[in-house]
Amino acid sequence: MFDFLKTLTDPQSIIQYGGLWLLLFVVFAETGLLIGFFLPGDNLILLAGILCKSKPELLNVNYFVLVALMIFAAVTGNMFGYWFGKKSGEKLYERDDSLFFKKSHLKATGHYYQKFGGNATLILARFLPIVRTFAPIIAGAIKIDFFKFMLFNLVGAVLWIFSLSGVGYFLVVVFPQITNYMGYIFITLIILTAIPVVRLIFKKREQV
Repeated sequence: MFDFLKTLTDPQSIIQYGGLWLLLFVVFAETGLLIGFFLPGDNLILLAGILCKSKPELLNVNYFVLVALMIFAAVTGNMFGYWFGKKSGEKLYERDDSLFFKKSHLKATGHYYQKFGGNATLILARFLPIVRTFAPIIAGAIKIDFFKFMLFNLVGAVLWIFSLSGVGYFLVVVFPQITNYMGYIFITLIILTAIPVVRLIFKKREQV
């Protein structure tokens, strides 16, 4: 079990051992399952773009098919999260903290809804770890109109998948040796995407 969880948190292992289908499952799970917040979505999508160009035999699809499949996984993941939030509703805020659930994650995501509104949050959340997992759940809990939700769900998914996978794909075109520096790229991306969430958490603690 531990080895399996370790594989799911390592972008290279996900693609190396699970291929395209595990990649799509992780994209789905991070954006749709309550326990998916720990999954490496940003790094995985970036890596998928890089490997699609540098080692196409690992995924065995061309870039645009890969993008379409990942967008589909991201959209359906959010739909599942929305459904779960709609069914669970206020009960989510009454749950005790556990290994895979923290009330602080709900509160941090709720702050984005208060600051930017539901539509913008559904797009911005795609680029924010943790927030992207809980954004569709809260959208369902507060009963955002489903058709409006789907519009911004799709827009956010397209922007998220195209931007990260596109950067990875074209980095290989411009700099073929990029695969030798994957560790540095992952660390940089983790730091950049974590900064907004960390700042928000500290800000909320200062207000308490």
